[in-house]
Amino acid sequence: MWVLPAQTKSQPGVQTSIAVLGAGSWGTALAVHLAGARCKVTLWARRAEVAEAIAQDRHNPFYLPAVRIPGPVQVTDDFGAAAQSGGMWVIATPSHVVRGIAERLLPFAEEARTVVSVAKGIENETLLTTTQVLASVLSPTVPAGSIVVLSGPSHAEEVAQGKPTTLVAAALDRQVATQVQQIFMSQRLRVYINEDVLGVEIGGSVKNVISIAAGISDGIGYGDNAKAALIVRGMAEVQRLGVAMGARSGTFAGLTGIGDLVVTCTSEHSRNRYLGEQIGRGFAWRTTQDNMQMVAEGVRTTASVRTLARRYGIEMPITEAVYAILFEGKKPGDAVQELMARSAKQEDWLPG
Repeated sequence: MWVLPAQTKSQPGVQTSIAVLGAGSWGTALAVHLAGARCKVTLWARRAEVAEAIAQDRHNPFYLPAVRIPGPVQVTDDFGAAAQSGGMWVIATPSHVVRGIAERLLPFAEEARTVVSVAKGIENETLLTTTQVLASVLSPTVPAGSIVVLSGPSHAEEVAQGKPTTLVAAALDRQVATQVQQIFMSQRLRVYINEDVLGVEIGGSVKNVISIAAGISDGIGYGDNAKAALIVRGMAEVQRLGVAMGARSGTFAGLTGIGDLVVTCTSEHSRNRYLGEQIGRGFAWRTTQDNMQMVAEGVRTTASVRTLARRYGIEMPITEAVYAILFEGKKPGDAVQELMARSAKQEDWLPG
């Protein structure tokens, strides 16, 4: 059973009462990490059986079952109690339920509240990122500057094992981002700050689409050359869209851009890569998703990104290919053939 090593204590004078909303693998790992940093943590589980199992056995049998959850982590399935327990909310649910979570949080919102999103995705109906969804529901009670995205190359399994990991805390208010940085920083988890909230979220969301493509390539057996090309050309698509939407180009050269993309496209822990791999081997993605314990965010994100690309007039051929495979029944081999047969292009172009 894995136990997180002792963490350094959070900086004095900063908020240390935290509610982690969502007891999946990432929410569980962060709750354990924050408890190790001497924070007062309440972990909310949507399912009563998850909360009961954690309370009784001090491990989550459904997500990260080998990780011991220390006693200081309080667990509950009472949403109201969890919402009132912390001055900081960490939203660790799948991105498509963030709006519903925000609506349930609204009665408990106040200006002093800091909200941290660790969900990665773009809402299908509105094409909003998770922090934009949170702002649209919680404002004006919670200022937009108090809503933070915490993102980067960070599989929960490795964070839970105390393996060195780096993240980025991005907020419109630099002081709020710095506060989150201080709370989450430890000897095993290094946090940088950034003010390009949109760029950080675009990088963290769109990379899941490219990860599905990389998994498909693995499943077919195309090898390292094809995967390297998918990662690099996929990064071009992420950057192209992000810049067109108003993000900073340099953000995509950092942890939440190329860093997150590389780990998602190559890691055995990546659920999106795994989903793509099963597609490449000939299995239906819906069947694979139904059999997975966790959500592959890239499926819903693919639909949103394709719509955004068309709205902004951005060429995203890998995204188009993934969309065609997922939603139009195109065979992976045919999609690859079409990608390889595209007309000759210049490598490095961005929207003017």
